[in-house]
Amino acid sequence: MLSLFYYTINFKHMNCRICGNNDLYLFYTQGFKNQFEFYKCTRCKLVNLKLENGSNIENQSKYSTDYHPPQDYEKDKGAFASFQFARKHVPQTGSYLDIGCGFGSVLYFFKKNGWKVKGLELSSGLADHVYHTLGVPVDVSDFLQYDNTDQQFDLVSLRHVLEHLPDSNLALTKIGGLLKKDGFAHFEFPNINSLTHRIQRLRNRFPKLRKKYKPTYVPGHCNEFSKESFQFLLEKNGFKLIRWETYSTKPIPNLIYNYIHIGTKARAIVQKVG
Repeated sequence: MLSLFYYTINFKHMNCRICGNNDLYLFYTQGFKNQFEFYKCTRCKLVNLKLENGSNIENQSKYSTDYHPPQDYEKDKGAFASFQFARKHVPQTGSYLDIGCGFGSVLYFFKKNGWKVKGLELSSGLADHVYHTLGVPVDVSDFLQYDNTDQQFDLVSLRHVLEHLPDSNLALTKIGGLLKKDGFAHFEFPNINSLTHRIQRLRNRFPKLRKKYKPTYVPGHCNEFSKESFQFLLEKNGFKLIRWETYSTKPIPNLIYNYIHIGTKARAIVQKVG
């Protein structure tokens, strides 16, 4: 009874950021003192970080400083795999926009294979690197504030960006505006229903097995997706799912995860409809 009262007090004060439902329950916690709470929506299944906990969610600098420019773009296997996945499910060569393009590794492969390419990046330093190294134009902007719908694309990528954005519906609206009629979008993000995540949530029920966090830890993800919540988001915003799979950077697990969707990372191709 005490447990039920606790959950009622907590989730009545927030709505799901995809569907607006206020029937959420505490799914798991993170942080040195378990102070960061993630709530799962009973309708669309999105896992929402309770942003009122004081998370410095706008400070995403660690995601741009943890990586280094590739010494050889040709050897960037992760970027090549992303290119191959998108190219496999998009029938034509055309125009391509990479949102959150980083050092431009995926742009490199699209440009090499005959696409007209462009990047969008929050970091001006990364944007300069891509332009001077690859000769690819990159606009510097916060994606959710980006206002350049004069140019539309056949394919747009949002790789490991969606989970950092508080407003997923706005992100899909923005992507829709950037796509040509029947255009495609390519997404990559963590899979909250992966086997690894399920095991960790089970371990966290036992104090001695809980994951340990540094006192300075702050979560970077606002929203955590499963196939079910992602598909709900798509249908709500005028997209249809073409292909969903999970993946690994290791060849054998990757082969398994592509067909048995228990990997920690997911990728999808979707198409604009209507």
